Amino acid sequence: MLSETAAHRREVSGDGADAEERARRKKDLALAFRIFGRFGFSEGVAGHITVRDPGDPDKFWVNPYGLNFSDIRVSDLLLVDHTGEVLIGDRQVNRAAFCIHSQVHRARPNVTAAAHAHSTNGKAFAALGIELDPITQDSCAFYKDHSLYADYGGVVTDLEEGRRIAEALGENKAVILQNHGLLTVGASVAEAAWWFISMERSCEVQLKAMSAGKPVDINDEVASDVAAYIGGARSAIASFASLRSVVSASDDEINS
Repeated sequence: MLSETAAHRREVSGDGADAEERARRKKDLALAFRIFGRFGFSEGVAGHITVRDPGDPDKFWVNPYGLNFSDIRVSDLLLVDHTGEVLIGDRQVNRAAFCIHSQVHRARPNVTAAAHAHSTNGKAFAALGIELDPITQDSCAFYKDHSLYADYGGVVTDLEEGRRIAEALGENKAVILQNHGLLTVGASVAEAAWWFISMERSCEVQLKAMSAGKPVDINDEVASDVAAYIGGARSAIASFASLRSVVSASDDEINS
């Protein structure tokens, strides 16, 4: 564990562009946790969102073990390296967070951020062992852009399980972890967080539709067109930005 002084020097090292981007990513990460907390995605010690450090993409920022999403501030975030060592921060890292996210980041150099939580509808839908169907405009964002990991092996405490999850994710934006929950990725915190929120809601809608009858799928051509329109980074970033108002905390509190 680095001393407080050494940690501070490590954090602010690098050029000005890296420092500015690091601050932005960490603020977005803390905000994403607050939004997840507001939406009820906290489940004890479970759940994590990560973002690569701009100065060293082999390292990532993550929430500490045991801290509720709703309470997370920028100063609480941990910097973890590829071995799981906490380089900055004075709390413990969630072992599952490291095992899953380190392998996702390793397998997908184009992924800047990844989000996973034990949300109620995500868990319920994951128990079915199926993928999302294109039954609504919003669910089309995941049309042919998500997958299913059907090999649940218990709490993720080893890198091999994380590697298999990353393999199941493939080049998609999301993967349903059977008997577990959801995991989404993106080129920014905004993208990864929004795709998680949107997928959680799509799971809820499909569960309700299936309980009422047989949902009608949108045809392939239309679903593909809708996916191209709402399934990209621009839509995700704008949607995430629109959620800032659901968090009552001030910027000063989040950045403290």
